[in-house]
Amino acid sequence: MSKRLDTKLEAEGAEFLVCGLMLVEGIATYKTYTNMPGYDLVVTNPELNSSARIQVKSRWATDYDGGFPLKNHDCDFVVHVALNRGYRYKKSRSNGDGKRAPECYVFPIDVALSGQSAKSSWGKVFKRSIEDVEAYRDRWDLIRDFLAKPTSTVGALE
Repeated sequence: MSKRLDTKLEAEGAEFLVCGLMLVEGIATYKTYTNMPGYDLVVTNPELNSSARIQVKSRWATDYDGGFPLKNHDCDFVVHVALNRGYRYKKSRSNGDGKRAPECYVFPIDVALSGQSAKSSWGKVFKRSIEDVEAYRDRWDLIRDFLAKPTSTVGALE
């Protein structure tokens, strides 16, 4: 069994990476600076008074099992970031160090939950259990579309 890595910096980096990518996509994004249970980022569309809560889940190793824990479901989207910082589990390292560009998957919370293993006490979600998982890679438009719907219609005239 490998010793547990301290990946706190990498996890924070993944949150800033997602924040930056959404800003580049024109989505107003804010990092929560207190540990909010259930989400790490808030995105907004002030013109429509809409917002969404984003939980960022990252994995350091390039050769991880494709899973990530998801115990708290108090969010609208889960962005899974495969950081791909190198091999950790492979016995053979003949293919170099395993470092490559990070990959981001934008899952609406119901899609993320569809990949959750009933056997896992950690609520582990496996990418392989999500139907057409590659269709969610870099899908920032899903968040943009969600924000295009106003969240409050109180007092609206018909």
